[in-house]
Amino acid sequence: MTSTGLSTDSGAAAKRNVLISGASIAGPALAYWLHRSGCAVTVVEKADAPRYGGYPIDVRGTATEVVRRMGLLPRLKDAHIDSRRVTFLDAEGGEVASLAPHAVAGGVAGQDLEVRRGDLAAALHTLVRDDVEFLFGDSIDTFDESASGVDVTFRGGQRRTFDLVVGADGTHSHTRTSLFGPEEQFHRYLGYCFAIFTMPNTLGLSHEVKMWSTPGKAAALYAVGESDELHAFLNFHRPEPPFDVLHNPDAQRDLVATVFAGAGWEVPGMVDAMRHADDLFFDTAGQIRMPRWSSGRVALVGDAAYAPSFLTGQGSSLALVGAYMLANALATNRDHTAAFAAYERDVREFVHRNQALADHGAATLFPTTARALEQRDTRLRDLVTLPSAPARPAHSALALPEFATVPMP
Repeated sequence: MTSTGLSTDSGAAAKRNVLISGASIAGPALAYWLHRSGCAVTVVEKADAPRYGGYPIDVRGTATEVVRRMGLLPRLKDAHIDSRRVTFLDAEGGEVASLAPHAVAGGVAGQDLEVRRGDLAAALHTLVRDDVEFLFGDSIDTFDESASGVDVTFRGGQRRTFDLVVGADGTHSHTRTSLFGPEEQFHRYLGYCFAIFTMPNTLGLSHEVKMWSTPGKAAALYAVGESDELHAFLNFHRPEPPFDVLHNPDAQRDLVATVFAGAGWEVPGMVDAMRHADDLFFDTAGQIRMPRWSSGRVALVGDAAYAPSFLTGQGSSLALVGAYMLANALATNRDHTAAFAAYERDVREFVHRNQALADHGAATLFPTTARALEQRDTRLRDLVTLPSAPARPAHSALALPEFATVPMP
């Protein structure tokens, strides 16, 4: 275990002492706002160091205001990827339509941010690393709640007591499972599996996305700037989740290769690159939908509580907004029960509207039948000549309150 940042001391005894599990997006964002409100914060992360890799993500609508209030907007604007076009291809690799990215995603050109996930994670970690305690290479093993706090045993053997614990540990949250039970009862499978990885940019692509589609299958190459590396994406429809491969990387590679056997365009080269990729990430497209996000002194934030799936493009934005609203609720209410209730009341409709994007349009980018694919292609061709659609209301459906920097007595 590696400890960085502040350590706890007697001067922090009067502060609300909060443990956050997860140091990706929601965790550090929550840590920032909790520190602002006077909490003593510890973040535990199972990785040995901050993870700065990953695919491009979007920060839109209300989340843009969150990063502005954190002082990160200039840095993220400098890191903006500035993709210039998305080109859709047919089975043979012929062009169907070429569009500006915001026309496809429903964003606002010049306002929304598109950055590497690692750039956002690095910005968040840099912002808080000197103000909160980070425990890398460790994770929560068990926790037991008492009237006065939460007794936590870490996998490294350390035992500590915190006033509150927050799970910001992703879609497959260990905190959620420990608190509420198996993931299956909260996971809504959306009918797709996907694999993402990086591969050499042998095609000379620049500032663009190329997406190939046939019924039930899609392959995309994402060129971030003029990098010599591409982000590759292979997505396919499957009626039921392939539980037998979810924890077996070799079986995942075999499944993807079987599904895309005989595909056209650059797909054979992508499958070959996937076979040798050391950064392959495979998962199902799904959402986390829960009737409540807290129990006692433990709460959930971000994907752990309400993962929207990549089909919405709103995972990072929901994490940032949720972290802000949870911290503000805790700053406003000294009683954690009242704070957690306020957090759920104020954020749930925003979550619902953004999760609904997967049903109302986003999933149609990946049709599962020939007829649906033809209809999608017709809509894409129409977008070339029509004015850009306005931003999706769900992205900005929550007005942020001013942050309460001093907890109520």
